[in-house]
Amino acid sequence: MGCKLDPIPCIFFLLCSHVLVSNLCHCYYNAEQESNKITSLPGQPAKVDFDQYSGYITVNEEAGRALFYWLTEAPTKRGPESKPLLLWLNGGPGCSSIGYGAVQEIGPFNVNRDGKSLSLNRYTWSHLANLLFLDSPSGTGFSYSNTSSDLYTSGDKRTAEESYIFLVKWFERFPQYKYRDFYIAGESYTGHYGPQLAQIIYEKNKEMENPVINLKGLLLGNILMEDYYDYKGMFDHWWTNGLISDSTFKKLNDGCASSSPVHPSPDCQKALDQATQEKGNIDEESIFTPLCSKNSSSRSSDLHVESYINLPLLFKAYDPCTESYSTAYFNLPQVQKAFHANTTGIPYPWVACSDILYNNWTDSAPTILPIYRELIAAGLRIWIFTGNADSVVPVPSTRYALNALNLPILTDWHPWHIGKKVGGWSRVYEGLSYVIVNGAGHQVPLHSPNEALILLKSFLENNPMPSGGPLFSDS
Repeated sequence: MGCKLDPIPCIFFLLCSHVLVSNLCHCYYNAEQESNKITSLPGQPAKVDFDQYSGYITVNEEAGRALFYWLTEAPTKRGPESKPLLLWLNGGPGCSSIGYGAVQEIGPFNVNRDGKSLSLNRYTWSHLANLLFLDSPSGTGFSYSNTSSDLYTSGDKRTAEESYIFLVKWFERFPQYKYRDFYIAGESYTGHYGPQLAQIIYEKNKEMENPVINLKGLLLGNILMEDYYDYKGMFDHWWTNGLISDSTFKKLNDGCASSSPVHPSPDCQKALDQATQEKGNIDEESIFTPLCSKNSSSRSSDLHVESYINLPLLFKAYDPCTESYSTAYFNLPQVQKAFHANTTGIPYPWVACSDILYNNWTDSAPTILPIYRELIAAGLRIWIFTGNADSVVPVPSTRYALNALNLPILTDWHPWHIGKKVGGWSRVYEGLSYVIVNGAGHQVPLHSPNEALILLKSFLENNPMPSGGPLFSDS
């Protein structure tokens, strides 16, 4: 019958229009939920100990906008019914949370190099939470709109509003998650998406007697926070790491002082182009690791790599070509069928990031800092982290923005450790914690998966980053 038991076996069921309710326990059966269940994925390991669901939720009937999601629950042995729900959002704008966060970073599977099969991710965040990946806005990943002009009119405001509509409808489809501890996580342009969505949830919840979205906090990495500081810190990082000349450093600071990272002014773009030439063929999101060989993109937003090459033994632990594997995988017809995706027959291939959305973003808030002040005052748990090898949203950008919040410092700058190794550094403010992950790039869970999982554990438990101890164990 496909019931979702929570938490003990049901004995007697009352069949309603779409929910089975027991007088002796809670048992949910939702026809839409059951239709979204994934039986197995092509190339998936034979045995997995968790349930997964994917599908669409319409967020605008008139325009025909629908957002695609993938839910991967915690393993049965870890008790998914007792674990929180964590929403993961990728940035861009226009980059797929399914294609990045789910299969390159924190999900239960990684796509193998053949682009056809999956392997288990030892460091999946589903050890500690049920994971909900959302492609937002429409036009991102498998999410779509029946109104083609929507691809040219997306922006912060509509994305936040329709992500909230998605959540409201999603919780109706998955009522077992109502009132569950709920967190928002993500990276890069999620520095806009996450706080803006959290603000709407907080404001709507104040109007309700018993809100079902039990928002507890945000965990955000390498995020854009304010245009001025984002640029200032980025230029400082380029200069101090010897990536650009003194004269270009001056041109960047002069030409981009009042510009937007999403839509730079002509003078700013000219200086950025000069900086790109001086930096050379490097991965700006991980400046100490190799590129994925040919046709690497020059776009200075979320990761773009093209094809796999044989990597030196030195870099065997990190593969810069993971995006190319996921691109191949999600374009397989049998994969789309298993995911209940592309049901409308979208006439273009799946891509990890939409250049149309990115290049035509209509509204990008120049600062998110006032929203942070509101969320901190609301008592939400807020952690921000940065990989210090990222030059797109580097450490200085975040430090400048955090200093502008002028929060009292509870625990000043200090290292945190994994065993005897320095995992990074941290500072705890009143209402916000900041963590640096040493050696990681823009996608911290991809570059430093063990450190990222320890970070999540500390965040969920609301404990300081560890001063020692073993690596995270998945046993």
